[in-house]
Amino acid sequence: MTPVATEQPRARAITPEAQAQEQSWAMAAQRGDRPAFMRLVEVYQRPVYNLCYRMLGGDVTEAEDAAQETFLRAYTKLDTYNPNRKFSSWLFSIASHYCIDRLRQRRYQMVDWDELPVLEQHTLSNPEPQPEAATLSREAHNTLHRLLNNLPPDYRAATILRYWHELSYDEIAEALNTTVSAVKSRLFRAKQMMAAHYEAMETNL
Repeated sequence: MTPVATEQPRARAITPEAQAQEQSWAMAAQRGDRPAFMRLVEVYQRPVYNLCYRMLGGDVTEAEDAAQETFLRAYTKLDTYNPNRKFSSWLFSIASHYCIDRLRQRRYQMVDWDELPVLEQHTLSNPEPQPEAATLSREAHNTLHRLLNNLPPDYRAATILRYWHELSYDEIAEALNTTVSAVKSRLFRAKQMMAAHYEAMETNL
């Protein structure tokens, strides 16, 4: 497994057919079918890497390590996967918790941050941007990571799963082992914190 070196556009919604196929592969992997598991790795290699990349502050090496560890843990925990649950939610849960643990080990200081214009401005969908657009994209990319890096790990995970991987509140709650109301609270507070920090950054320019 060789993750991509930079983050990619947001994950697309999974069709019911694709979800059924992935669950079929997951159940086959539970029975010891390693090729079936490798198909899942191929499908989720990029989304898992991107989640880790954003969670861990844009550190390529650390994101690659975290993605590798996520799939290793998923493979060793296949017997705990419930086929009635989306495989993607289960896998993102493993990745999120692993990244949260790594962030807590760093003992980041939390900074009190209020609305989030940068989330709406930040896009990486153009594969060949013009020089000016590329410069703006890099600036937005760097700004976004600075804002995300100041969020507490639980808030950061909820924000990334919601706005980049487009999980529902229910799916985020399941992935992070919490309640829907807690997810909504974290997202609301995260947007407040990021907007306040963004305003402070603009003021200091």
